[in-house]
Amino acid sequence: MTLLTVVLLLSGGRLLIGPLTFEDHAAQAVWTWRTSGAAEIWRKGFVPVGDLSAMPPEVHKRIQHDEEYGWVVAGSLPTSPAEAQVRWDDGSTMRVPVIGPRDALLALSPWPEEYTFPDDESYKLTGATFTTMRLKTVRGMATVPAWRLYFSNLPGPIDRVAVDRDAVGTVEDAVGDHVSGEQVTDFEVLDERTLLVSYDYGSCSREPLDVSLRVSEKPDVVVLGLYVPDQGGGLCAGVGRFGRDVIRLDEPLGDRVVLDALSRLPVLCHRAPDACRSRSE
Repeated sequence: MTLLTVVLLLSGGRLLIGPLTFEDHAAQAVWTWRTSGAAEIWRKGFVPVGDLSAMPPEVHKRIQHDEEYGWVVAGSLPTSPAEAQVRWDDGSTMRVPVIGPRDALLALSPWPEEYTFPDDESYKLTGATFTTMRLKTVRGMATVPAWRLYFSNLPGPIDRVAVDRDAVGTVEDAVGDHVSGEQVTDFEVLDERTLLVSYDYGSCSREPLDVSLRVSEKPDVVVLGLYVPDQGGGLCAGVGRFGRDVIRLDEPLGDRVVLDALSRLPVLCHRAPDACRSRSE
């Protein structure tokens, strides 16, 4: 009986038997969004859309040129405050815990912390100042706490958002484990009821499949998914394919969140991964 209850909860209150349909996935996506805390984070939390780092053009050019360089601490760094404030342009605020300058440096690095690099192939962090930077979020533009990082061998500083994403919680934290595969990857609003949707899928054929979009509308969310024709059983040398198509909504999109049915995450998470997960993941 307990197992049956769990299955009913995961299916949005319906018992699922056999392969899941789009309607099944959409129901799960809506239920997860509403009950997991993800919707609360989206509406009232810190969900960045813009780049979490800012740097002068000459610094960016240098990093692009020396892309194999490591990132190391090479000087004394200030102590981090326990918390700071995010202030949105509409006047709303949020107190947030913050990371220290060393963690801000690690967030910049594409390498695991335990990697080592030759001394002449490392960016050397020699100082830091606690400051703020402007950042686009799903709630609009905001002024957020940041670290200004100074390097002995870079032609300028780098600003990095100092909000502790692990502590404040992310949408991916709330949604939990999610499935990858055929998914909607982006959308463009052509008008209040028309979306140009991008998606990708795997094909066992040399030719593109006759893929079609599916949509489920609720007052708070719009769920998009794909219908991919059955390709039979067995293994194949799958080919990744991409497509775009237009879908018409019954009601204006408004401020409803657009979810991908399979992953249960906002489609924005694919276009701007930092919106939904922390850098440490």
